[in-house]
Formats: sequence, C-alpha cells, structure tokens
Amino acid sequence: MPWRCELTGKTRQIGHRVSHSNRKTKRRFLPNLLSVTLMSDSLGRSVRLRISANALKTVDHRGGLDAFLLAAKDAELSPRALDLKRQVVKKRAEAA
Repeated sequence: MPWRCELTGKTRQIGHRVSHSNRKTKRRFLPNLLSVTLMSDSLGRSVRLRISANALKTVDHRGGLDAFLLAAKDAELSPRALDLKRQVVKKRAEAA
C-alpha cells in the first residue's frame, strides 16, 4: 500500500537525518495517514478511504466529502477518489 493520501495526493518526502557532527544520511518523512469511513450525501452511502489527517480536517472545513471532491483537482485525486467524484457529479446532475 503506497504512502499516498487518496484525496490530496500528499506523499512521502525525502530529506536528511543530521547528526551532532553534521553528517547527513537519507531519511523519509511519511504523511500521517488514517483509514477513515466518510459519508457521501449525494450517493447515500459510506466510503472507506486512506487519507492524511490534514485532508480529514479539510473535508470537515469544506462541508463534507462531496463538497471536497467537487472542489478538488482531478490530478490530485487517486483513481478511486476520481471515480467517486464522477459518481457524485452524475448523481447531482440527475437530481437537478
């Protein structure tokens, strides 16, 4: 399972571990990923995603999963999240 947020695209970063003597060795900075179940209002069902803690706060701030997906860029979303976005857009178009 890759270390990548399904909603924001946040992934691992590479940097240096610096010792007291200033020697530098490679290290990884991993995102704080959580497995969460979010409710989609348009689809009427819950969706299980692996997202970062920052993305979870952003979803709450924007007013739910559907609002987040509609505002998100397609390039940042994972294939699963992109499929969810297409389903949400289709349901909203049918309702309107």
